[in-house]
Amino acid sequence: MSKLIRKPLNKKEANGISLIHEVSEDNSDLHYVSFKMVDLQSGSVYQEKLEKLECCIVAVTGKITVTEGENTFEKIGTRDSVFEKKPTDSVYVSNDQTFEVRADTSARVALCYSPSKSQLPTKLLQASDLGVEKRGEGSNKRLVHNILPDNDPSANSLLVVEVFTESGNWSSYPPHKHDQDNLPEESLLEETYYHEQDPPQGFVFQRVYTDDRSLDETMTVENGDMVIVPKGYHPVGVPAGYTSYYLNVMAGPERVWKFHNDPDHEWILK
Repeated sequence: MSKLIRKPLNKKEANGISLIHEVSEDNSDLHYVSFKMVDLQSGSVYQEKLEKLECCIVAVTGKITVTEGENTFEKIGTRDSVFEKKPTDSVYVSNDQTFEVRADTSARVALCYSPSKSQLPTKLLQASDLGVEKRGEGSNKRLVHNILPDNDPSANSLLVVEVFTESGNWSSYPPHKHDQDNLPEESLLEETYYHEQDPPQGFVFQRVYTDDRSLDETMTVENGDMVIVPKGYHPVGVPAGYTSYYLNVMAGPERVWKFHNDPDHEWILK
């Protein structure tokens, strides 16, 4: 199996907490992005001290209460399934802070991290305030929820977005990359994809490749899997009959999303 794909851990811990995914510099080729997905039983509490990391806490499903210092955001989260296609609530917490997530119902929570040295205010990223956009044409259409886009100054490094791609469509397409620190032409952003499919027995295909093909992996991605993109182009194809959801986390030395299309396939935009 490719080292870029991660299956769910489903690692049950004490006090109603299950660790579903954990990606870090210690177990991947990533240096700017780390990620955890946790399932919380109703009433359970997850706590963490961030040190030199910032974190975007995404209420993927269920309702949670997030506390950091004097800030408390009660019963946030808007959906029981991502395929309700409603934006959800998130909370940004800066470095050197301690936060607590309490599950008001059963909940799946994404913890999206990147290095940070400059403290920013803790902030509720309310679902009703998120930018929602439709991208692409023909069989290249997708629905995007912008949780932390690069035009939102709430974070130092993190970029977080949700993407829904319908049956028979392509996403992150035409193939594009953002692995060169060469602004204004291209930014260096590592990326992770957390995937779900509807119905859940579905799958998608994701390819990660570089121009010189020193990296060239095509993966069958099932419900709950993660794909790590340290560099290269990274398109996603969705088979007929299924809908794709993924949660993207990006970070790099500059908080700018400036991508470069694969010139062999850019013609489809013309």
